[in-house]
Amino acid sequence: MSGAGHSLTLQAITHRYGAHLAADAVSLAVSSGQFLTLLGPSGSGKTTLLMAIAGFVHPDEGAILLDGRDITGLAPEKRNFGLVFQGYALFPHMSVAENIAFPLRVRRVGRAEREARVRAALDLVQLQGFGDRRPVQLSGGQQQRVALARALVFDPALLLLDEPLAALDRQLRGELQEELRALHQRVGRTFIAVTHDQDEALSLSDRVAILRAGKLVQEGAPAELYGAPRTRFVASFLGKSNFLTGTVREKRPGAFICVAEGIKLTQATPPDLPIPTLGSTALMSLRPEKIALLQPGEPADNVVEGTIAAFGFLGAAYDLTVSTVLGDLHVTLPAWRAPVAPAPGLAVRLGWAADAATPLQED
Repeated sequence: MSGAGHSLTLQAITHRYGAHLAADAVSLAVSSGQFLTLLGPSGSGKTTLLMAIAGFVHPDEGAILLDGRDITGLAPEKRNFGLVFQGYALFPHMSVAENIAFPLRVRRVGRAEREARVRAALDLVQLQGFGDRRPVQLSGGQQQRVALARALVFDPALLLLDEPLAALDRQLRGELQEELRALHQRVGRTFIAVTHDQDEALSLSDRVAILRAGKLVQEGAPAELYGAPRTRFVASFLGKSNFLTGTVREKRPGAFICVAEGIKLTQATPPDLPIPTLGSTALMSLRPEKIALLQPGEPADNVVEGTIAAFGFLGAAYDLTVSTVLGDLHVTLPAWRAPVAPAPGLAVRLGWAADAATPLQED
């Protein structure tokens, strides 16, 4: 059941529901065998794009190409795409094996081959021995595996997943994320998923496309998007971030100095971003885990003093809120051998490197 994936290209896909612009000239290229996730809040257009790829929504403008071939006007059943819905959509009156075999029956696959493919699909999702059970006898995680097996049993060109883990509890979702990622690697197919869960998108995907109000705002590898967001929206939507604003006072090669509430901040500038002009306002994103608690006299590119206003214990880390002249800064402090025992009112010195924060463009 493993095989080569197929590439997919969206060319300026635009779709309206009445006056509402659900997809606004979205262009994307999904490489063969890639796992791409469409990520965004409710109403961002991600489901509209997935349904357009599946063929259930016909875009008002633009084109959809499969391996370079235009399939924009092709009916859903002619696209040979597997689709896993949020609610799994299993037939309750059929056994697990019958559910998985259904797409093969529709395609008039012979009985012997059909049974062999069903056995292989059950092996693929680690449900050997479950073929005679009904969906009601399965856990949520097992039902999700059956839905995956049914979507893969006919060797689809693409696998489309609409919020595939949303119906599961948090612990089971984490387990199934690992299994889905491993399944993708085993079958070698192109997967395209939709989710609003940032952690899910980061853990599953080779690439993530972030959507907002129908527009593609940034696309890239998960580490790239998290480490180098371009806008405030991306930085705030994908994980936690502190936002710092200052006036640019000095320019240096690959860096600039800005002043925020009387504090000088040194900020490195990535090679692909221009250095802000003198006197302009700079906006920067600083992830909580990139801020250190400094010992007395310990140097850092950027230093600010403050007091702990609140903290929470998360097991592996403390989540601190530190009041400073720059506002409340959120700090993630590893709990193992933490340099201080957090307590409200405790005075601390915070520090971070010049390249720890990321300059942002306007949304």
